[in-house]
Amino acid sequence: MKEVKPYKHSSSGKSEQVEMMFDNIAKRYDFLNHLLSLGIDKMWRKKAIQLLTYDKPKSVLDIATGTADFAIAALKLKPERIVGVDISEKMLNIGRKKILKLELENKISLLKCSSEKLPFNDNTFEAATVAFGVRNFENLNQGLKEIYRVLMPEGNIVVLEFAHPKTFPVKQLYTFYSKTILPLAGRLISKDKAAYTYLPASIDKFPSGHKFLEELSKAGFKDTFYKKLSFGIVNIYKAKK
Repeated sequence: MKEVKPYKHSSSGKSEQVEMMFDNIAKRYDFLNHLLSLGIDKMWRKKAIQLLTYDKPKSVLDIATGTADFAIAALKLKPERIVGVDISEKMLNIGRKKILKLELENKISLLKCSSEKLPFNDNTFEAATVAFGVRNFENLNQGLKEIYRVLMPEGNIVVLEFAHPKTFPVKQLYTFYSKTILPLAGRLISKDKAAYTYLPASIDKFPSGHKFLEELSKAGFKDTFYKKLSFGIVNIYKAKK
């Protein structure tokens, strides 16, 4: 399967291109996120966090944290600490400003690093979250294995990711929206032509549903399951180390 990258004519690797892409759109990212999802992205994050409510993790690693929206929302779990990691420094800088404004520096810290090479010891975190980020891993299996490594025994991973709705007319409407409206709006507002063309292309190639559960199992996870949200536009996955 051919790897999907943001910039087709660039010779650099996927992670470098993804970093460049998010640096390019960082200033408009939050606005576009809420606009293009009609604000439903906040509900999706809330549903994902609810899956960890009964686990009561004291330490949470938020991978591909971006501007830290998910990390901030995860405070509802009342953990002692949350660490957010991302490869885009400009996205992280926006997240740091949010954290400072909310006076959450004692709860949330942000760090620039690759999801495939996490700078943490084995068995460090009780929970890990990834919201709309696993599609951007250069090596999906390596990224999942790294998350597995840094999780404590019996620790949980929750992944929120786009999928393809199967039912009529949601499937047809979603295809039109993602292939036509999304790239056009993204290009006009973010000024990066590739970013919002890459999004639907990366969703097309992502092994969603049961295929992603298989990827989690390959990385060592157990008790895998997923649930659909918004008629199958998004899936939430959960698994245990």
